[in-house]
Amino acid sequence: MNLNNGLEVKALEWMGTSLKVLDQRSLPEAIIYDEYTDAGGVAKSIATMRVRGAPAIGIAAAYGVALSVMMHYSSSEGNWKNNVLSDIQQLANSRPTAVNLFWALEKMQLIINKHIGDPTQTIIQAAIQIHTDDINANQAMGELGADLIGIDKTVMTHCNAGALATGGYGTALGVIRSLHKLGIKKVYAGETRPWLQGARLTVWELAQDQIASTLIADSAAAWLMKTAELDWIIVGADRIAANGDVANKIGTYSLAVLAKQHGVKVMVVAPVSTIDFEMETGEDITIEQRKQTELLADCYINDDSVVSAWNPVFDVTPADLISAIVTEKGVVINLAENGVRHLK
Repeated sequence: MNLNNGLEVKALEWMGTSLKVLDQRSLPEAIIYDEYTDAGGVAKSIATMRVRGAPAIGIAAAYGVALSVMMHYSSSEGNWKNNVLSDIQQLANSRPTAVNLFWALEKMQLIINKHIGDPTQTIIQAAIQIHTDDINANQAMGELGADLIGIDKTVMTHCNAGALATGGYGTALGVIRSLHKLGIKKVYAGETRPWLQGARLTVWELAQDQIASTLIADSAAAWLMKTAELDWIIVGADRIAANGDVANKIGTYSLAVLAKQHGVKVMVVAPVSTIDFEMETGEDITIEQRKQTELLADCYINDDSVVSAWNPVFDVTPADLISAIVTEKGVVINLAENGVRHLK
């Protein structure tokens, strides 16, 4: 199944009996694919950041469930559902913050629970549909976001919320792609430490579409807003609480605070599946803490070292710092000014 996402290089590609995953840790120097035939391998690809971005994580997990059903239904006589449920739990444990992961797994589990007989083809088609729906949603969000921003504007993005982080086209980068068609003045991208998704992935992905971009150090963002004309900051989201608080890549909150100081608007672009209506505020969102080794030099990695590292991978931006949330179903504008208390 070759789903077109606007890039020759795809983050995920379903092969019928396996899932090919682009190892994004190797970009932009090398294009390397890992191929998985079981749910455990897919879970590892998510946990180790081979696949990343909330929508892409959810899609990968759906394919992981499909691989699990393919493996266990034919090989297990009466307990295949228990084996699949065990794989679903392993997938759920791979990343705690991206709500799309749990949304996709719940959707797949409901199909398994209700299905009578061999569920294999139904499960495979459900995973493919989740993938296809995400691409369609991204394109719809791209158009909605671009219409709101308008032509000849200067924008900045953070992390990578493009085709590499989704089924295709992208959320934040989907808006930038649509703006490019209309006419855009300039695109800035923050480097996004410590994994450098902006430096390694975003500017590379934009270059594939011949969209010019300017990379800045994360610490230069405030001075950029002070000295250059910047209209919007456009980001994706890993989870949105019911009140509009947004969990996204670490550094998003600081950008939103700076944006308010400098009169720059903030747009969050994410599918409806990213909204967690059961979570009232962002204070309840679990923030993933990754290993100290991602920040520390090797000389500090020992039991006697007085140096440690704090490495949250996400932060939460309060709704009152967000100008607009764009979904495939529509746009919520000026959350603070309109007194939004619940997105539902």
